[in-house]
Amino acid sequence: MKAIIQAGYGAPSEVLELREVEKPAPSGDEVLIKVQAASVTFGDLAAVKGEPFIARLSLGLREPKIKIPGKDVSGVVEAVGENVDQFKPGDTVFGDLSERGWGAYAEYVTAPVSALVHMPGKIVT
Repeated sequence: MKAIIQAGYGAPSEVLELREVEKPAPSGDEVLIKVQAASVTFGDLAAVKGEPFIARLSLGLREPKIKIPGKDVSGVVEAVGENVDQFKPGDTVFGDLSERGWGAYAEYVTAPVSALVHMPGKIVT
């Protein structure tokens, strides 16, 4: 699958690169989402730039802990972990991945069920 990889801190055009990476698999209480949309927020930009510098205390001091940026995601559930009963393949979901390592700038991402909600029926991704 394709994903945007963050190689370091700096301007997005200098540190973000589209690469082929292994498709993740859900485990336990996770779901695999086929990403249909991901936002670009001030927080995403700050994480890529590593600014303000104090943010690096949680993001990684010298290099980013986050390898695939993007914290807000929406998409379709493709697979579920063995402990998941509130979502099933085909469900449309959205959520905030900031508590579990980000990763929305990819074709697929895994997320814990606690980070997701069902998409209301009238919203189209």
